[in-house]
Amino acid sequence: MVERWTRERRTEHTRGLLVDAAQEVFAAKGFGAASLDDIAAAAGYTRGAIYVHFKTKDDLFLAVHQRYWRHFFDNFTELLASVTEIGERELAEIAARWRRLAENGGTQQAALGYEFTLYLLRNPEARARVVPKQQQVQDELTAFIVDSLGRLGATLAMPASTFAQLLIATSDSIMLAAELHNADLYRPILEMYTAVITAP
Repeated sequence: MVERWTRERRTEHTRGLLVDAAQEVFAAKGFGAASLDDIAAAAGYTRGAIYVHFKTKDDLFLAVHQRYWRHFFDNFTELLASVTEIGERELAEIAARWRRLAENGGTQQAALGYEFTLYLLRNPEARARVVPKQQQVQDELTAFIVDSLGRLGATLAMPASTFAQLLIATSDSIMLAAELHNADLYRPILEMYTAVITAP
């Protein structure tokens, strides 16, 4: 039996495709150079379809931004969820996973993160709109760190919230620097992170 879509589900599906396309175009061209025509073409819709769901390019950009933060948290927890201790083998495995993540779209995602940073620095009103969402992700990341370290019996030499902020501030930079300079920076940065962790 063919499933019949409701109007709400069709609307949600179209919106999702537009955000998918916008994410690709913004990452490839940057916010300033990306046009709504580019995004509509990438999604297979007309420019008018965008205006049904988003008032402006800025609104569409902020919708992509919201997805970016969720993606950041999901990637981070995926990298660390299976860690049962902190040792040489575990660091090597996490570094390898992070490297694969960068190779499979992570670098493009990191470039998008820089686009968001620049946009929010230049647009205080937009910054005020997204700060609660960013804080929510930071709080979730902090809770994940506390839970993970508790499970390992390890302690941090700084507040977990500060550690979470540092992870957020540096992860995109590492992926982009690794790509630009053809340097494998994943293991060294992990060693820097774990330098503030005391294992049992």
